[in-house]
Amino acid sequence: MSMPIIMLGGREVGADAPAYVVAEISANHNGSMESALELVRLAEDAGADAVKIQTYTADTMTLDVDNEYFRVSGGTLWDGRLLYGLYQQAHTPWEWHEAIFAEARSVGIDCFSTPFDESAVEFLEQFDPPCHKVASFELVHHPLLKRVAATGRPVILSTGMATLREIAAAVEVLRENGCQDLALLKCTSSYPAPPEEANLARIPHMAQAFACAVGLSDHTLGIAVPVAAVALGARIIEKHFCRSRTEPGPDSAFSLEPEEFKAMVDAVRIAEKAVGKVTYERTAKEMSGLAFRRSLFFARDLPAGHRIAEGDLRVVRPGHGLAPEWLDCVQGRTLARAICKGTPAAWDCF
Repeated sequence: MSMPIIMLGGREVGADAPAYVVAEISANHNGSMESALELVRLAEDAGADAVKIQTYTADTMTLDVDNEYFRVSGGTLWDGRLLYGLYQQAHTPWEWHEAIFAEARSVGIDCFSTPFDESAVEFLEQFDPPCHKVASFELVHHPLLKRVAATGRPVILSTGMATLREIAAAVEVLRENGCQDLALLKCTSSYPAPPEEANLARIPHMAQAFACAVGLSDHTLGIAVPVAAVALGARIIEKHFCRSRTEPGPDSAFSLEPEEFKAMVDAVRIAEKAVGKVTYERTAKEMSGLAFRRSLFFARDLPAGHRIAEGDLRVVRPGHGLAPEWLDCVQGRTLARAICKGTPAAWDCF
């Protein structure tokens, strides 16, 4: 089944198009707009096609309550933190958005965001983003999905934690409310995520099950998993991006630094070339290698009229004679002319 193509920022994404690589800034600006703008420039230098931010406030995300329900637990990087305080620290102030979108335009890459409620969608529309991204945790937030779909823009939906039924329900909501261009991202919602839980085999399955472009939102350490995802058909790669993991921040521990991100992009581009297409034709480079196959050569000086006997011909390199499969066929034939040792066997010899 051919993967559908969607348009993001004026470029094709899906099918045989190059992977669309997104640098996720998230909270890695660490509360500094200048750092956010620098990350946009660094992402472009590292080969990203787009940068992504997140649009919410602590008040649009949760309640300012201190009890066990609003305290993070479960073995994450943020255990013990109150949700309200965590989101206060991690959010990207809405007044920064205009400058961040403008910086991305100035360096020539796309910029879009993850809205976490309907008011964020309304706010983001003024910047004419190429798409809207829906986070894994919001996949079950159908009112948000309806509002995002109603914009008519392409939607990228992460699917961490989601069952097949939940994904199907979310896709139905999006498509019934105006979303025509959809991409689903395989995601493992743990931070960092162990590679053995990546389950990249789901990528081609989602492409077939939902007839849409697919990709990966990756939280593993390193670059191996995104490269493997491209080999399995991922056409969007989203990876967290920071200046340095030594800088404190909620997301820095599982983010790539600029040189690592560039190495990932380079490896992704190599993987794309290596995947190629289904073909059994010899490549141009392989054609020259045919000379190093074995073939039939005369192993003795033989007179005209000689009847070929065992040992007269040998299967040796190089490959300029008849293919070895014809050895039995030429046994017992007579020579049309005298042959010198080392002559490649050909049909006109007999």
